[in-house]
Amino acid sequence: MKLGINGMGRIGKLSLWHHVARKHFSEIVVNVGREVGCSLSDLAQVLEKDTSYGRLSNFINGYKGGQVIENLDEAAGSMTVNGIPVTFLRQNRNPKDIGWRDQNVRLVVDTTGVFSDPTVSGDDQRGSLRGHLEAGAEKVVLSAPFKIKDQGRSMPEDAVTTVMGINETDYDAGRHSVISGASCTTTCLAHMIKPLLDYYGVERILSASMVTVHAATGSQKVLDAVPKTGSKDLRKNRSILNNIILTTTGAAKALRLVIPEMGEIGFMAESVRVPTSTGSLTILTLNLQSNDPDDPINRENINRLYREAAAGEAKGLLEFTEKQNVSSDIIGFPSAATIIEGTETHTRTAFTRLNLSKMPGMPDGVDLSNVKVPVTQAVIYGWYDNELGSYTNMLADLMVENIAKKML
Repeated sequence: MKLGINGMGRIGKLSLWHHVARKHFSEIVVNVGREVGCSLSDLAQVLEKDTSYGRLSNFINGYKGGQVIENLDEAAGSMTVNGIPVTFLRQNRNPKDIGWRDQNVRLVVDTTGVFSDPTVSGDDQRGSLRGHLEAGAEKVVLSAPFKIKDQGRSMPEDAVTTVMGINETDYDAGRHSVISGASCTTTCLAHMIKPLLDYYGVERILSASMVTVHAATGSQKVLDAVPKTGSKDLRKNRSILNNIILTTTGAAKALRLVIPEMGEIGFMAESVRVPTSTGSLTILTLNLQSNDPDDPINRENINRLYREAAAGEAKGLLEFTEKQNVSSDIIGFPSAATIIEGTETHTRTAFTRLNLSKMPGMPDGVDLSNVKVPVTQAVIYGWYDNELGSYTNMLADLMVENIAKKML
């Protein structure tokens, strides 16, 4: 079975790294949509070297390194990478014009970040996610959350958002042809919240919020630049080399798609971009009703939940550590949606005073003006490598284990 990759940005390139090492697919076809440098050898050099992760040869062979890119054919746009035939298409940017049918590619992952609206028709002249289906693919996976621009439209019946280890069973091979793998932050957050939600239940989580301290992405500027016409966020045009930049995240919205119960909880998500190339951190804060003295909500019990999840149903997806890490320690960390920093789990329980007397539907004759409710605030830290280690590996697992194997 062949795999198609649209785009050679960060996720596209690193997805190619993952799959030539994994060797599940017999061939890979990458659509770049344009010439790269002056020749195919220039593209090969871009593929071989990476500032964040080193050389592809070392990624595959460890310290031994060695030649892994061979047999370059300029006319065919092909090469072998770790023994896997890889063809690069360098003509069409619009998905509907990419020759997936001619290449016998049935499964495509779109990593461009440009085509994220699943409601746009496949023949749209500006390009669309469904264009891949028009071009011959049977399934297309988006390496980002869906974004429906027309708020009057609902999610199509053949579209679904899934995160491996959370809701991959929502994917129906006979029904879904457009699949979102959510985002790196949503993937991390979902695995942080699930053990707590499973144990305490939605009724005991009074509110929750998160902040992702996120590495820079390709959408940001190296030096200050003039914003595009109509741009509302002026900060993304400021130098990421020199600034901590406040921005937004769609993690809260995407989280409700993979864990619907979160819609019953007041939840907020914020994002801060920092001057690092990869390696990010989610800080999750929850307020929980603490009503069982025999099962207190404290650091020890919360860490126990994560430790058990890491050794049990979330093994290989969630990691728990009591080591003291910094962001560079988790770069390239294999196949972990999140790494819980157990040394930094904090809780504090206090009685919150509530005046319920004026709430609608309250019974008469009962003093509800000074109700004391025990509430525990918990703060949990979860690392994630937002590029290769966490997201690209998790996305590849989703594609291979949950989609590709059901297409054979």
